[in-house]
Amino acid sequence: MPDPTEAYKFGNLLDAMLTESDRVDFLQRTCDTDHFTKEVFEQAMSMKRAFLRDPTAKQMIEGADTQKIMSKRLNLNFQGIDFNLNARCKWDIWRDAINWGGDIKSTAATTQKGFEDAVRYFDYDRQRAWYMDIAGSKQDILIAISKVNFKVFKVYITRDSELYKSGQSKYNELAFRWWLMFGENKAA
Repeated sequence: MPDPTEAYKFGNLLDAMLTESDRVDFLQRTCDTDHFTKEVFEQAMSMKRAFLRDPTAKQMIEGADTQKIMSKRLNLNFQGIDFNLNARCKWDIWRDAINWGGDIKSTAATTQKGFEDAVRYFDYDRQRAWYMDIAGSKQDILIAISKVNFKVFKVYITRDSELYKSGQSKYNELAFRWWLMFGENKAA
């Protein structure tokens, strides 16, 4: 596996440009303490422009709470064993008026199908189901901007969708394993 550090730094830059622009110094080409080359910074700017040209993406982010933190005590069940965990999430985009939100992703995908494949490969379904359950929302959206051709891709998730169901199953198993090792009632 290649080192994901640069990909995370780039994703952080793009998120900040769209949701917390006060963290970005557009003259010095920095985000927090990270400095970016002119080419990389311009790539992120092109992706930001593409995002804001997309009607759905623009509508979702206008008037949204960005980087909204939510927490809740989740009651879970894994293969008949009840347990609960304190859960937390930080939304890129949250719309109180419609009680749902979404996440912004940068992607190397150049097609809608390519991004949908990436959603499954990177387990984005697990993240989105976790967020939906913390918020109690019935719907969610992933909005991705291609780093290659600057196209915008969207994946909608509802509680009836296969992505939600697979994501919930994945996070439930991980949460159970965490609870077994670190939960309040762990075996001594």
